[in-house]
Amino acid sequence: MTASHSDPRLTERRNPRTADIDLATPREIVDLLHAEDRFVLDAVATQRDAIARAIELAEQAFRSGGRLFYVGAGTSGRLGVLDASECPPTFGTDPEMVQGIIAGGPAALTRSQEGAEDVASDGANAMTAHLVSARDFVLGIAASGTTPYVRGALERAAALGARTGILACSPPAQTVLDLVDVAILPITGAEPVTGSTRMKAGTATKLVLNAISTGAMIRIGKTFGNLMVDLRAMSAKLVDRGERIVMEVTGVERARARELIDGAGGSVRTAIVMQQRALSREQAERALRDAGGVVRRVLPHAPPPVE
Repeated sequence: MTASHSDPRLTERRNPRTADIDLATPREIVDLLHAEDRFVLDAVATQRDAIARAIELAEQAFRSGGRLFYVGAGTSGRLGVLDASECPPTFGTDPEMVQGIIAGGPAALTRSQEGAEDVASDGANAMTAHLVSARDFVLGIAASGTTPYVRGALERAAALGARTGILACSPPAQTVLDLVDVAILPITGAEPVTGSTRMKAGTATKLVLNAISTGAMIRIGKTFGNLMVDLRAMSAKLVDRGERIVMEVTGVERARARELIDGAGGSVRTAIVMQQRALSREQAERALRDAGGVVRRVLPHAPPPVE
C-alpha cells in the first residue's frame, strides 16, 4: 500500500492552479498571485462573527485593566508583533496593552529561529513570564493550526484563567478548539508556492488582526467618528495630525488648536471636549471617564468628512 504524501494541513498542500508558475513570465506570475489573493477576502468574510467575538473579548480585557496578547511563530508571530507595535502610535496606548510574543524571542523578528516553534513548554513559560491572568485575552496565531509553541501558550493561558482564541488558516485539531473561547478560521487553501504561509495565510492574518485591534480600540473610545482622537504626538506628522483633527472637529484655527492640546496635557480628545463643551481640563477628563472614554457619549454628533 502506497503511503500518501498529501499533508493534512491545507496550507501545506500543492496548489494545482499554480503548478506551472516556474514557467511563467513576470506578468503571468503577478496575475497568478493576484488571482490567489482574491480568495483571501472571501475566506476572512466567512469569519465575521468570530472576529466580532474576538473584538468583544479584547474590549472586555481592556476595560478590566487587562491586556491583549498575540502569540505565534515565524510569519504568524511577526504579524502579531507588528500589529501590537502599531497600537501605541496609532491609538495612544501603553505598549503593555497589546503585546506580541514570538517563538524564539526578538531575534526571530529578523532571522528565522528554526525549531523554536516546536517547543510547547516555551509557549507555556512565556505566559507565566508575562504574568497572564484572568483579565487578559490571549490570541494564538498559527497559519497551519498545529504550532506546538502556540498550543502550549494557549493551554497555560487557559489554566491561568485568561480568555483565549486561535487564528488559523487550516482547521486546528479538536484538542486546540476545545481550549479556546473563540476560533477564527479563514481557510485560505493551498498557497501559490507550497507551504509559503507568508502569502495568502499571512494576508488573511494581517486583515484579521487589523480588525481585532482596530475594532477593540474603537469600542473603548479611541476614535470620534472615524477620527483617531487618542493618538500620541510622537513625531512632527502626528503633531500636525492632532492639530488638524482638533481644527476639523471644532472649527478653530491652528494656533487655538495647539493651545487647546497643550492645555489638555497633549490629549486630542480632551482638547476637543474642552472646546466643544466649554469645560476645563479636569471637567473634560471627568466627563470622558464617566462616558467610559467614548467621546461620542459626551459629544453625540461627530463631524462629517471634509469633501
